Amino acid sequence: CNLQPKDAAKMPESAWKLLFYTLSWSYGIYLLFFTDYPFFYDPPSVFYDWKKGMDVPTDIAIAYLLQCSFYGHSIYATAYMDTWRKDSVVMLLHHVVTLTLIAFSYAFRLCWGKLCWVLRLSRDPRGPLNPPCSLCPGRFWFRLYWFPLKVLYATCYSSLQLVPNIPFYFFFNALLLVLTLMNIYWFLYIVLFVAKVLMGQMQEVNDVREYDVEDSKKT
Repeated sequence: CNLQPKDAAKMPESAWKLLFYTLSWSYGIYLLFFTDYPFFYDPPSVFYDWKKGMDVPTDIAIAYLLQCSFYGHSIYATAYMDTWRKDSVVMLLHHVVTLTLIAFSYAFRLCWGKLCWVLRLSRDPRGPLNPPCSLCPGRFWFRLYWFPLKVLYATCYSSLQLVPNIPFYFFFNALLLVLTLMNIYWFLYIVLFVAKVLMGQMQEVNDVREYDVEDSKKT
């Protein structure tokens, strides 16, 4: 493709994420709109008839398996394979929190992880695309509107109404709130990018999360 060395080095990471998130997002759409699950239109429904040790439907178990495998790998990839960026430490924390939510929610047959997974649609706050593509309203709509409105409302409020003694309430909701703070953190990067473009401080499209040449030498 006649890419510059810097871009060629990042191509495998971007191509892999684009492939995975396309498949993951498509499967999430399938679960939300082409099955009998009412999660999207009625988020509290994930807590209806909840019982400890209840069976996990096969299609939901597949989602758990895919996501758990991906985020287990992502912890290693972020630390040793991907381009190191200013937000890489936060990204590592994001992967650890996400993997913990997925693993514990499956182990205890809780619904936080299931609800979080099928409603967020795109899990990685960075996304597989470059910053200009990340400016689409969907990023704000999914992560800063639907996520609090549907996921946090169901887990923080509805769960206690439907299952008063539901276990690990504070543990799971604390992790979900941490994810929300991370979403706000990455949204600020988008705002910074837009501000630099509007003020003419950016001559070409660059990722504001990446280090400058001088910074990278110091790092």
